[in-house]
Amino acid sequence: MIRRLAPLVVVAGVAIASYYATLAAAPFGLMRLAEAKIARNAPINRFTHLPPVRAERQFVVRPSPDLLYSTCPYDLTAGPLEITAVPVPGRYSSISVFDARTDNAFVRNDEQMAGRPMRVVLALEGQRVPAGTETIRVRYATGVVLQRVLLADPSEAAKVDPIRSKAQCRTLTV
Repeated sequence: MIRRLAPLVVVAGVAIASYYATLAAAPFGLMRLAEAKIARNAPINRFTHLPPVRAERQFVVRPSPDLLYSTCPYDLTAGPLEITAVPVPGRYSSISVFDARTDNAFVRNDEQMAGRPMRVVLALEGQRVPAGTETIRVRYATGVVLQRVLLADPSEAAKVDPIRSKAQCRTLTV
């Protein structure tokens, strides 16, 4: 009886281990695909302010046509990343940081900025940052910073673009 059950136990053990390995690896694989797709049109550690989304110009699955997107794929191996942004008056806007595991490491919206410019530094544990800066520590060196600005109408994009384009990502040398 035990001889018949042994192969079943081994198969069940391999199936369970495979399941958990897939769960652990999937977020990293998905983010690598997203980073690679974004990096084709955007330099590392720099924002690219994209035109309004259309069906033929989608950089991610089902982006909202009511939002303007700016992307900054980042790599912290050369040093911390400074992120600056200015809220767009009268519009919902946000800055989000997603790490290599697809976790949302940071988000700040226009209400939280209260009309003031935002400056934060994204860094790995152990990286030196300028004194007195708001610092977000992440576990992984790569990921994506995403800015979103809500439009009431797509025709507003040209009016909003100069303000949202003030958002910047840059590597700091400390």
